[in-house]
Amino acid sequence: MKILAVDFGDARTGLACCDPGEMLASPVGVIQDSWADRVAQKVADAAREQRAQQIVVGYPKNMNGTLGPRAQLCEEFARKVEQLSGLPVVLWDERSTTVSAIGYLNQTDVRGKRRKAVVDAVAATIILESYLAYRKNVQSPRDK
Repeated sequence: MKILAVDFGDARTGLACCDPGEMLASPVGVIQDSWADRVAQKVADAAREQRAQQIVVGYPKNMNGTLGPRAQLCEEFARKVEQLSGLPVVLWDERSTTVSAIGYLNQTDVRGKRRKAVVDAVAATIILESYLAYRKNVQSPRDK
């Protein structure tokens, strides 16, 4: 199944999508907008464009597992995306994904404006890879 992952941010929102076989997650873009309702519509549009059957939204839990104000914003955003897209939306723990994305970009020597433009899409890709690993390792084939 094609799944679209979203790393929802204040100014930029990263998107990634996988192939129908759920083998490869790839960045598909960054939405540069700070208005959540408009971003939710753009995510719904991207899901249609990518022919996604499910959407995964990064869920920013605190390191101790508690939920803060940012997590509440993501819950509201996920509900809006689900409503606009008509697709099931899953919240997925995104702890440390931006840190990991920056680490990957450091290793590949991506710096400056170029880094700012892609870090959110790379973070969305990491969220999706984590979710795909869960689906592969935890769920039975009939649950997919």
